[in-house]
Amino acid sequence: MKVDIWSDVVCPFCYIGKRHFEQALADFADKDSVEVRWHSFELDPHAGNDARPMIDALMEKYGQSREQAEGMMDRVIGMGKEAGLDLRLKQSIRANTFNAHRLLHLAAARGLQDQAKERLLSAYFTEGENVNDPQTLARLLDEVGINDEDVLTTLENDTYAESVRADERQAREMGITGVPFFVFNDKYAISGAQPVAAFKQVLEKVAAENPKAKLEVLANGEVCEDDNCAI
Repeated sequence: MKVDIWSDVVCPFCYIGKRHFEQALADFADKDSVEVRWHSFELDPHAGNDARPMIDALMEKYGQSREQAEGMMDRVIGMGKEAGLDLRLKQSIRANTFNAHRLLHLAAARGLQDQAKERLLSAYFTEGENVNDPQTLARLLDEVGINDEDVLTTLENDTYAESVRADERQAREMGITGVPFFVFNDKYAISGAQPVAAFKQVLEKVAAENPKAKLEVLANGEVCEDDNCAI
């Protein structure tokens, strides 16, 4: 089974949704056959490189008082706690995530994408790390097995930039406007940090379908096959 997930590393619901999906997957009988691929989605592609507290950015964006912004954060923190996460949103640093997404493509090429995704989410939400700072990113990715020099070299050029843009184009073509967004076998989708039960239901539904079923052709016409094409 293939599961494609669009998300951002500064999205709390993406972290919560990831945990809910993992909890559902842990009880799934055929979990070893599930292949997960993370796709890029920037919630704020225009975010600058200024390292400022997220709470200040929220107050400015929504015209809220500090008390109102903290109240909004407290609600999400409570949701995270129910999923087993210690979300320390009040110490989070607003960051542009384009470079982090490029490095997730680097991690995918090394077979370490899920580990890298988890590390970046944890760093942002529980440690107050700036996930746009090159040295910070190099240290975090080194912890999951990607040499810090390889990380810095990637960040110094445009490597994987087009991969990020391709993910984002695909999201637009599919009508994805918010994350997390989970797609199962290119057929079923779950939008948002749905309950564990919702993920279990879809996993079982996909597993129950015949994986060897042939594609049903609804109409036939003249075709070219290999080098044989009758004209």
